[in-house]
Amino acid sequence: MDFLSQTYIALRGPTGAPQSAVDTIAKLSDRLSPSTLLADRRAAVLALKGLTRDCKADVGDRALPGLIQVLQDDAEVDPDIGKAVLETLHHLCEVDETAKDKEKDREISFKHTDYFLQDEQATHTLFKLLHSSQFYIRYSTLQLLSTLLQNKRSVVQNHFLKASNAASSIIAVLEDKREIIRNESIATIHSLTSQSPDIQKVLAFEGAFEKLFEIVTREGGIEGDVIVHDVLRCVDGLLRFNSSNQSYFRGTSLPALLCSFLLFPSKLQPQDAPPQEFALQFWDPKKAANASLVIGIMGMLIGSKGSTSQEIHVFMRCLLELALASNAPTSLKTQALRLLPSNLAFPLADVVVTPYMPVPETNGEEWDRLEPASALDVLVELVLHGEYNGLYGGKRLKDSLDLRAAALGVFGNFVCKDEIKQAIVEAMLPHEGSTNAPTVSPLLHALCLSPSSTLNIADSMTTHFATLLFSHLLSSSPKSKSLARSIKPSFSGSSAEQSQGQFFVPADGMPNPANVTEPENEDEDAPQSLLQLLTENLSLCFLTRSRVDSVNEREVREWDRLIVGYLCLLVQWLWEDAKSVREFLDAGGLGILVEPINQTAETDSLIPGLCAFLLGVCYEFNREPGEITRSTIHAIISRLTVDALVGHITRVREDDCFKSVGPECTGVIMPHFRAQEQEGEIWFDWAFVDFWKSNQYAVQRALGSDPNSLATSSGPSAESMMLIGSLRDVIRAQAEEIDALKTKLKDLSAGVTEVNELKSRVEELESVIRVAEEKRKSVEKEQDDLLVLLDEMSTKRRRDKARMKQAGLEVSEDEDEAEEDEEDGDGE
Repeated sequence: MDFLSQTYIALRGPTGAPQSAVDTIAKLSDRLSPSTLLADRRAAVLALKGLTRDCKADVGDRALPGLIQVLQDDAEVDPDIGKAVLETLHHLCEVDETAKDKEKDREISFKHTDYFLQDEQATHTLFKLLHSSQFYIRYSTLQLLSTLLQNKRSVVQNHFLKASNAASSIIAVLEDKREIIRNESIATIHSLTSQSPDIQKVLAFEGAFEKLFEIVTREGGIEGDVIVHDVLRCVDGLLRFNSSNQSYFRGTSLPALLCSFLLFPSKLQPQDAPPQEFALQFWDPKKAANASLVIGIMGMLIGSKGSTSQEIHVFMRCLLELALASNAPTSLKTQALRLLPSNLAFPLADVVVTPYMPVPETNGEEWDRLEPASALDVLVELVLHGEYNGLYGGKRLKDSLDLRAAALGVFGNFVCKDEIKQAIVEAMLPHEGSTNAPTVSPLLHALCLSPSSTLNIADSMTTHFATLLFSHLLSSSPKSKSLARSIKPSFSGSSAEQSQGQFFVPADGMPNPANVTEPENEDEDAPQSLLQLLTENLSLCFLTRSRVDSVNEREVREWDRLIVGYLCLLVQWLWEDAKSVREFLDAGGLGILVEPINQTAETDSLIPGLCAFLLGVCYEFNREPGEITRSTIHAIISRLTVDALVGHITRVREDDCFKSVGPECTGVIMPHFRAQEQEGEIWFDWAFVDFWKSNQYAVQRALGSDPNSLATSSGPSAESMMLIGSLRDVIRAQAEEIDALKTKLKDLSAGVTEVNELKSRVEELESVIRVAEEKRKSVEKEQDDLLVLLDEMSTKRRRDKARMKQAGLEVSEDEDEAEEDEEDGDGE
């Protein structure tokens, strides 16, 4: 009742006459003065709080200074007035998204925020109030801080760094058992640390990581509610782009918890398989979002400097197992593969994984465990056939294509060294001294699949990805190209068998071999080389494509995409390889290229451009003797005209399929006729796009060169490329050695500096000891001199007394007693 009466009197005025809102606010603002009673100030604050909804600008203009004064003087003393003033300030600074005039309300709120932040003491008071155990004080303070951070984050961050014990007060709130306060504090910390490495460091060394991980563990790990997602976002914000915090985090026991959140053992031995509870989990959108943040943190630590080899190995194994041998959502698998470093130094061929396959028509509730296989084989199968060996390959969903493209990128990073490329290609050749044909790998089989007259989308996708994989093996590797020319595929068994992959069989056994019939070996022609077979398949694709009705846009694009895959592989294979160019031309490749260039449509730019580019490559590197010479190709180029060919090549870069590819972009596009079905397409990968951009102008110049001229390629020769590659490896090794020596020198320098400091300290102490010794000797000498002087004076005094007695002079009794005492002392 006192509050109501006081408020009524404040609003009524002394005479009872009606007052305007501005007059009322003015009177209430006067009552905020420190000279008034605390109860009056409390009543005035509550009244002003009620007026902020309709008179926000007027309350801010007249009462804001007094409200800030009340906050600094009374909020810690009286919880009621503290809650009221905090809520009032929050209303004044908060932007009301439901206001009629949002821009005006935003301007007013920012004006109040600027005034509040003028004096850093007001912000420091907020951090002090976080120490209060009162629920509403803490909660209202966090709300006001969040609003101020949202409006003027950088200013609040500067005030935070200047405040004493601000970090400890923020961290202390994380320990609050009341969920609403704890959740609000997590949101506040995320805003406070955003784009501020200094605050991130302060909170990290104050124990933020430990407190945040305690919350995640207490909430059930990634199975937890939305609060776990917010906590993991905070952890990610504290670590990302902050090398100091990353080093501190690696020095704790917390990195092992990241694996445990995913149920992956952090101390798993290389020869052991992860437990089934890791591979087969129940995934919902909430858990997948939390796991995505955990995976992102692991990938960040893999790519940062200072990580130990053991830690990196564990994280990479976890990401690979998640992507290749688990039932995790497709988006998580794609993220895991993309987070693997580009300089992949992980033994994919030596790591054994155990894939799982969902049992059809069980809605993912039952799974078959497949035969263990190397991670490299599983990765290749993933690229070729998609997730679960193409079980859901009927539709090419964007997520599935992203996953296959990410796996293709991991394969490209793995085979970046020539020796690895050569080893894989060499495995496709028969062993020396062996009469049996080598086992056809899934990659080679997919590459050699003959296009059928009836379009099979799954097979065409498999062949297209096979061309992308094989191009990574040949790119910039003359030795691999030489080995590839010796490959002569010979298939045994049906196409359906081979397309099932090398290891995708249940773990309980293989199919009964009795049902497999061996093909009869009758007078067969000598097997074709791989390059001849690809040339023939390209010709068949062009022939089938010409018979497809142009009204069937989907089928036309499928054939075009497959043709593009063959052309991209041939372009990279024939580049700077005269023998391969000769074999391609002898297999009829020249006629295959000329016809599409002649029969171009206005809407078709990719295939004519690629054919023109490949024609230029053949012309430039046709340096081996044969029936088709450079003069033969030059005559065809002259008939087609150089300008027309250059125009075809230039238009390739303008195509959306080409432009959509980038270093961090997979190039998955959504055709307009498949938008409703959510199906996508992949035409190129970044390796080819980068190759094209690097060599396009060299090919264009070569088209206009004389047939009798030497090679005009601006790029280095194959031998030069090999030399450059070896020199780069040497430089890289030397750079690593220099870094190691610098680190060692730094440690030694630190040791030398410490030794010098200790020597200096010893010298100082020795000097102090010498001075003290000299001082002691001087004091001892002075004491000896004084004792001698005292003894002489005592002897003289006794002698003088004896003379005085002989002369009959009086000698005082004290002097006699003193003399006797001295004699007694001497006698003793």
